[in-house]
Amino acid sequence: MIALDRRQKVILVWAGIAVIIINFEGNILILALPAIAREFHASTLGLAELGSVLAFGTLGALPLATLADRFGRRRMIAVGVCGSSLANLISGFAASLAELAFLKLFAVTFEVLVVGVVTALIVEEAPVEHRGTAVSLIALLSGMGIFIVVVAYPLVAPHWRWLFYSTGAGIVLSPFIWWLLPESKTWQRVHVTGSALKVLLGRPWRRRILILATMTGLLSVLLQPAGLLYTVFASFDLHWSAAAISLLIVVSGIAGAASYLAGGFLTDRFGRRGPAIALTVATAASTSLSFATGSVGFFAGNILWSAFASASTPVFGAWSGELFPTRARATAEAGTAVIAALGGIAGLQLVAFLAPSAGLGGAIELAGVAAIAGALLLFLLPETKQEPLPE
Repeated sequence: MIALDRRQKVILVWAGIAVIIINFEGNILILALPAIAREFHASTLGLAELGSVLAFGTLGALPLATLADRFGRRRMIAVGVCGSSLANLISGFAASLAELAFLKLFAVTFEVLVVGVVTALIVEEAPVEHRGTAVSLIALLSGMGIFIVVVAYPLVAPHWRWLFYSTGAGIVLSPFIWWLLPESKTWQRVHVTGSALKVLLGRPWRRRILILATMTGLLSVLLQPAGLLYTVFASFDLHWSAAAISLLIVVSGIAGAASYLAGGFLTDRFGRRGPAIALTVATAASTSLSFATGSVGFFAGNILWSAFASASTPVFGAWSGELFPTRARATAEAGTAVIAALGGIAGLQLVAFLAPSAGLGGAIELAGVAAIAGALLLFLLPETKQEPLPE
């Protein structure tokens, strides 16, 4: 375990609270999607359209992230938590799938903002030799938000709106994040002038953002539909109950929690590029496996998918932070998320097109080809292990 001073511990606590809230709110829709689909009589095409609308919400995070690079990390994390909680609270009153999609679009904007800015803050404040481990701790805390949803939903199912109502707690906590979360010292040392987007379009950042964003977009062609629709596949295709789905998420979450820490150790010891490539390929393969077989394969594939994807989180978190300058680090995180969203939209539309002939599982499995291709692009990025952060 890494040694942290008092200030770093305070950052970890309040940044951790922010990501717990965000991940709780962001995963309500996924776990409750079968019940939502039944209430609104939504087809696979309708759910794919819902996912596409939500992906567009990521676009709004980009201009907000530029504000984090200009005015600091702390304020925008607090604003993001408040905005996400408010949008999710109102989502509980949606009278149709279209209304729910519209409201969740705003929630996604703030959710993506908080994740990107928190990652930038942690990379900037962590000891240089333990950046991967520090990001893995935040990832582990974010998993607590998912765990709360997993435990809570079977208790209230099929009353999915109750979980959305509970997100009002984030509105109450957001002022405390504003007041108590310390600002990044690394950001305070940098004199920020001009547009962060303009910085990223210069050398060598332009090539780096293009490669990383393209890889993320191709991976999202698989992971976005898989992550959104796996509960629907389990419920409608495999005929699993809500309790069985929750059990799978709990077991996968345990594997993922251990893998967060393993990924942090792995990247601090062996670097960024090698582990990132290996884990991306493994994530794509195990995700495809989940939908290629029956219940046993789905269960095993989901555990492996969770483990590999979780292990890659601190690897990419540390690597993306080290690849870009402090003047534009949060903007780079959001820009990558935007391209990932576009890839996710493409994946959802592909699945909607292929599902009538190949089935939902077969359609998602075919999307794995794009993810494997994206992993190969990572060979073009430099190794940045324990290098000083570019300013």
